[in-house]
Amino acid sequence: MRIMHVCLSCFYIDGFNYQENMLVREHVQAGHEVKVLASTENYIGGKLAYVKPAKYLGSDGAEVIRLPYRRFLPHKLMTKLRMHSGVYEEIAKFSPDVLMFHGLCGWELRTVCRYKKANPNVRLWVDSHEDHNNSASSFIAKLLHKLFYKPIINSVEKSLDLVLCVSLDTIEFVNEMYGVPKGKLIFYPLGAKVYDDEIYLSNREEIRERYSIRSNEILIIQTGKQTLRKKLLSSLEAFSRIKSDKLKFFIAGTLSEEVEKDCLRLINNDSRIYFLGWQAASDLERLLCASDVYLQPGTQSATMQASLGARCAVILDDVLSHQPYIKDNGWLINQESNLENILKQVEQLNANELHAMQNQSFSIAKELLNYKNLALFLLK
Repeated sequence: MRIMHVCLSCFYIDGFNYQENMLVREHVQAGHEVKVLASTENYIGGKLAYVKPAKYLGSDGAEVIRLPYRRFLPHKLMTKLRMHSGVYEEIAKFSPDVLMFHGLCGWELRTVCRYKKANPNVRLWVDSHEDHNNSASSFIAKLLHKLFYKPIINSVEKSLDLVLCVSLDTIEFVNEMYGVPKGKLIFYPLGAKVYDDEIYLSNREEIRERYSIRSNEILIIQTGKQTLRKKLLSSLEAFSRIKSDKLKFFIAGTLSEEVEKDCLRLINNDSRIYFLGWQAASDLERLLCASDVYLQPGTQSATMQASLGARCAVILDDVLSHQPYIKDNGWLINQESNLENILKQVEQLNANELHAMQNQSFSIAKELLNYKNLALFLLK
């Protein structure tokens, strides 16, 4: 089949394991002819950047065409309106059997729906990553969503059979903000690599040996760009109060200026804490396999799903979107169960109890998050 992934309402970053990368990779590996239409938005050195328009073979195995933003308004504004040159022409030239439009909000949603109308046999999928945590959080952003994105979505709604929502929070947000009926919204989670025993154990042994983590020690990991909303400081304070050498703590990511000083003070005062800095995708995968418990007390991250595929028990903020991922494999942080009390419970786990929780995470990942199955769904 000819499959086109349109990443103009979101970024597409070579060498990463985001949803866009993984679905493209799975479709390529399955033998399909795959092409990616992407914006020039990128991340370089962990920071937002814009690259030049280009056409090249991407790291996921598909041809990538990076299209320029239109130029009749300032570039910064065009990145919010998400208007690009040459979209319809590139789609028509490729003549896909399946179109996957990543990210509900953007002008080019109209373009792919126009192509679908002219070519009714094309299977069109649209997904949404928007929710109350990451979208329309400021007054200006609310105006953008209500006065620009919403009319676009409403104008093409009849062309959309379903909107694939990456979380339960996204279902609520798309219904409330844009008025899309819930009957058109389905849960299509961000997936994860699901490691077989050989790869999992190899990664685990390599990393635990490198950092001298004993088999009877419980390794906790928190990842990503640590801002105030990620609550790393709360994690460090709670961890520091648990005086047990059985617990170790990896921090893989960067520290924002607002938390750096206070976090480094606690990190440097506790030899059980390892600040590893920013990690490449492949290195982060190995760190997750080595870890026993994934900690996410603050805002959501796709690494949570990756941690389930790497067989981590989880400690997560008690929000709607985390409910599908907690079933006898971890804890939700709330008023009745604060982080310090949860860490005390973690410290008291025996090997069999921890192993059972890790196996349950693995089962959830196999059932919900396997990218092979998620990629196959788009071809139905």
